[in-house]
Amino acid sequence: MSEVSKPRPQYRNLNLFTDVRTYRLPLAGLVSILHRVSGFLMFVLLPFIIWLFDKSISSEISFGQFSAAFSAGLWIFPGWFIKLVVLALIWSYLHHLFAGVRHLYLDVSHRTTKEFGRHSAATVLVASLALTVILGAKLFGLY
Repeated sequence: MSEVSKPRPQYRNLNLFTDVRTYRLPLAGLVSILHRVSGFLMFVLLPFIIWLFDKSISSEISFGQFSAAFSAGLWIFPGWFIKLVVLALIWSYLHHLFAGVRHLYLDVSHRTTKEFGRHSAATVLVASLALTVILGAKLFGLY
């Protein structure tokens, strides 16, 4: 009597041109990639963040320049574009914060089940996007 063994899974590298479009990334993987993207975005926009902070606290005149950047624009960029960049910064900060706390919690608690990973990743996405929408509505003057 011979045993029939199951075929072994094949692990292969993903081809950028053929496999990436059809590959289904798990939710936890998406949150992990977005964590890196949000960190990179905050790093790249750090000079803009420092400029905003400096203009907002230096004096009343500089605070006026800070406020004018959101309404009249800044250099060649219109005000709505500045608001979109700040909205991207708001999302990147919130997502990076929530995903970082999630990663730290997973490291400390050792809860590494698929189910918990999926639920915690969904929580990170929902929380960061919901708060971004709320703060974005405030930024664009909807309330």
